[in-house]
Amino acid sequence: MRWPRPAQNRDTPATAGTPELRESAVAALSRRYGISGLTESAVLPVIGTKELIAWLPTLLGLGAEDSVVVPELAYPTYDVGARLAGARGARCRFAHPARSPGAGPVVRELAEQPDRSGAGGRSPAQAGGLGPGTRCGWSPPTSATWAWAGMRNPLSVLHPWVCDGDHTGLLAVHSLSKSSSLAGYRAGFVAGDAALVGELLAVRKHAGMMVPRPVQAAMVAALDDDTHEREQRERYRRRRDVLLPAFRSAGFIVDYSDAGLYLWVTRGRAVPRHRRLAGAAWHSGCTR
Repeated sequence: MRWPRPAQNRDTPATAGTPELRESAVAALSRRYGISGLTESAVLPVIGTKELIAWLPTLLGLGAEDSVVVPELAYPTYDVGARLAGARGARCRFAHPARSPGAGPVVRELAEQPDRSGAGGRSPAQAGGLGPGTRCGWSPPTSATWAWAGMRNPLSVLHPWVCDGDHTGLLAVHSLSKSSSLAGYRAGFVAGDAALVGELLAVRKHAGMMVPRPVQAAMVAALDDDTHEREQRERYRRRRDVLLPAFRSAGFIVDYSDAGLYLWVTRGRAVPRHRRLAGAAWHSGCTR
């Protein structure tokens, strides 16, 4: 991989990202996820996607009169983001709630909630889930971790089948932590509605939320190379194929895990005992 020259690294990195990074992100989204209609102004690098998720409600200007709806199964960061903004947080069992929980703008977090069946049929936009009438005041950011990791037919919220080619009010958050093993680099980006991305950029400039230039160069290398991404996907699939039957044979209940990187495991209680988890892993050969 070609790194920037030392002289280039002395300059303050652009919050918007280098032209090369934005171009690579748009191209990768097209190749890997079939996303069309994105321009480079609709992409913004972030200092790891957890940072963006935590601050997104604040960056969008949400407050006490607004709501953030998060799925029942999600990282705590989504709820923390609502609390940081002083907004109301609401849990929802479905990715596309029919009604908002209260007055004011609503941000719907769709992370970890793909179509678990993998079946076809009408698109969410055609079914009304992402239609113009429900977009008003709604900005659903989605995490791409599940889309990359395990779905038989991975679809982004920005895919034409999902949104009918209209990215208005939609943001997709993509992390390179798993797909390219760049967790230590804190490398990710958000893409979607160019107007929303522009608003985020305007605020992040003044907040000093800039991705270091060497990290941006590493992102370009990762986004331009699909071979390692496919190898990494297969590596996680093999791990999943070992762990899933091991947990089930040990008596654990695995729910909401048809499509993703994670296995949601219980045993009749909120949190399984670590000893039983370790035993299941040992018997499956995962720790040997």
